[in-house]
Amino acid sequence: MLRISGSSKRLCDGITRRDLLQIGGISALGLGTGTGSAHAGQGGGSSRAKACIFVFLFGSPPQHETFDPKPLAAAEIQGEMQAIDTVVPGLQICEGLPQIARIADRLTVVRSMTHEYPIHCCAYVMTGMPTYSIPLETSPRDPQQWPFMGSVVDYLDGRRSGTKSPAMPRNVGLPWRFCSKGSSSDQAGPYAAFLGNNYDPFWSSFEGPGTVIVPKLNADGQTEDVRDPHAGIDATGRFQLSDGCQLPQELSAQRFDARVHLLQQFDATRPLLDRAAEIGNYNAQQQRAFSLIGSNRIREALDVGRESHAMRERYGISLFGQSCLAARRLVEAGARFVSVFWDPFGPHGASVWDTHSNHFPRLRNYLLPVFDQSYSALIADLDDRGLLDETLVLCTSEHGRTPQIDSKPTGGARHHWSRAYSSVFAGGGMARGRVVGETDSIGGDVVDTPISPKDMQATAYHLLGYDEATTIPDQQGRPHPIAGTGRLRKELLG
Repeated sequence: MLRISGSSKRLCDGITRRDLLQIGGISALGLGTGTGSAHAGQGGGSSRAKACIFVFLFGSPPQHETFDPKPLAAAEIQGEMQAIDTVVPGLQICEGLPQIARIADRLTVVRSMTHEYPIHCCAYVMTGMPTYSIPLETSPRDPQQWPFMGSVVDYLDGRRSGTKSPAMPRNVGLPWRFCSKGSSSDQAGPYAAFLGNNYDPFWSSFEGPGTVIVPKLNADGQTEDVRDPHAGIDATGRFQLSDGCQLPQELSAQRFDARVHLLQQFDATRPLLDRAAEIGNYNAQQQRAFSLIGSNRIREALDVGRESHAMRERYGISLFGQSCLAARRLVEAGARFVSVFWDPFGPHGASVWDTHSNHFPRLRNYLLPVFDQSYSALIADLDDRGLLDETLVLCTSEHGRTPQIDSKPTGGARHHWSRAYSSVFAGGGMARGRVVGETDSIGGDVVDTPISPKDMQATAYHLLGYDEATTIPDQQGRPHPIAGTGRLRKELLG
């Protein structure tokens, strides 16, 4: 075997650079994938959405200060922020979201999200796994984990298309690997689990400093200032492929192409081998790796500098805003499932929206203004370009926050609460200008139309072309429903 030297660093999809650049015998490219195939129901969905943008607000926004204000409740419930009208008659949202209020006629606001885990259960919300526990929060590769929604779509689309390699990655994560830039531990959630790490998201990275000192996470104990890029960046900051998705510096594109050509010549003799099934799998993984490493298409889509200054300003010169803009560009370029994670950064990054202290200053002066500008720009821009009807946009989090304000910490606090919270969906077959579900007078319990995270997933899969009966195999070949116990919720559909 002729072997090419190179770094053994893992690539974005789980293979190594050395494996990628090795001439001949690189069947390692086929390792780590799920066995078996997709089963019942594959293709029974409505397939109204060509793509999905998944916006995840890690740490959990409060329902009261976003989409379910309680203007008639007592001050210790309502809080310091008021409700405002939207363009949808009868729908009020928090005064901190004035731009979203103006595009509410394009949204489905769900006020009745609910589940039983008031912990940072990202993986429970993002996957079909049936139960959850605190130890699983920080164990992304635990064998009990289930595959992320984007990984499931990537896997099923690959099975549907056979060996055809996509021109763009089907599963992309922005702005960097989930929870890799903060002081909190790695969090489970957006990984392929038993499907194999070849179906993990294709991660970008971001280069550029934060320019805005954000309100402290803990006003009673934190002394350090944090310049969080989610609040503001220099316009010269840029997205790029994560380190593992770059060619080694010592290998030029021309040399890489030459080696690919030589490898293809070696491959011409492979049909003589009697390992057809294994080689077929190897060829598919090899094709996927080459297409991702060698193509400029994803690099160009990540280059938000190609947009006009006015468009970039429209989204906001913040990491969250530019991530939303990059997500739109990736969808335009053909990406199937793009995730935008607003997650921890730097010391005291914690869980961003996890306002156990300094609740109102963080919301007023950081979280709500950035979210309001960037999310509203994403929805309006997709609609202006005729892309919203074919692009599903899911915006959610792990849970909500307590109805009762804790006045003891400086700036106030709301703590974890999963019995009732809000999410907002748009495009791709979701209804326009609709409110689904209702909570009680204090926003503490669902009183009408409970929607679980699994129901959200089942409905999203339906719109992407896969019904809830579709199954995926674990490493032992046992079939599992893609959305767990989730069911299609027609109340959400347009």
